[in-house]
Amino acid sequence: METVGVIGVGRIGLPVSENLIKSGYRVLGYRRGSLADFEKVGGVVAKSPADVGEQCNVVLSLVPTAKAMDEVIEGPKGLIHSARPGQIVVELGSHLVPDKESHVATLAKKGVAYIDGEVSGTPGMVSARKAVIYLGGDAEACKKIEPVVKGFADMCLYFGPFGAASKVKLVNNLLVAIHIAAAAEAMALGLKAGIDPDLLIKAVTSGSGGSTQFGIRAPWMAQRKFTPVQGSASLLAHYFDLIGDWADRTSTATPMLDRAIEVYQRCLEMGLGDQHDIAVMVDVINSMPRKKA
Repeated sequence: METVGVIGVGRIGLPVSENLIKSGYRVLGYRRGSLADFEKVGGVVAKSPADVGEQCNVVLSLVPTAKAMDEVIEGPKGLIHSARPGQIVVELGSHLVPDKESHVATLAKKGVAYIDGEVSGTPGMVSARKAVIYLGGDAEACKKIEPVVKGFADMCLYFGPFGAASKVKLVNNLLVAIHIAAAAEAMALGLKAGIDPDLLIKAVTSGSGGSTQFGIRAPWMAQRKFTPVQGSASLLAHYFDLIGDWADRTSTATPMLDRAIEVYQRCLEMGLGDQHDIAVMVDVINSMPRKKA
């Protein structure tokens, strides 16, 4: 039985691990927080990132910050201390491309292929194998890990050079942010129309105005079902600086996102950013006064 390492067994890492276990892999996991849920699904607990690397030829990292990524790779108990030729490490967390890229050469000196990866999908989508995995970097290494990726997701796309996967994720999440804000605005208006909400959602989802985010969150907005949290405003807001950085580098205007960010900021100011699913944006819209030009 092949062993795959997962570092950062959190909201996304846990369903990734569970799917790998269901696919017949032994999964060795590490995180700084509790690993009780990981053990419940059959995962094996590691002592440190270095311990994960010692036992695994393929390591998937899903950490939330650049600081955590640096610690996982080059910290006192980081992957660099057990790195060896032929090993493949995939960073599936979202970070600035230069921050991710800074580890390529360090690991390459040890013969390790470091891959730029991204997960497009909510925890529920990951669990249902409906998330899409983006990869960028060494083509041979990306090809080699395809069987592992297929152990937890049905679709994997290779985009070429290191950094390409991260850039695609930023494009994706720019649309996610705008689509959720637009879905909240549409539902705030639609729910006041006196129309059967289920029929309203069916009509829009099946019509020309539907989107993936509308299909997922419009029913929750109608029911005011904001837990369990599949994705929060705080989590999505993490991408705004990343998108802004890339927009600055490419001199690209983002007027739609800029307006949406104002609504997300209001959501955070209302204290709804962490403990509520982002479907709560419908309440944020309803809290805002009608402004006429």
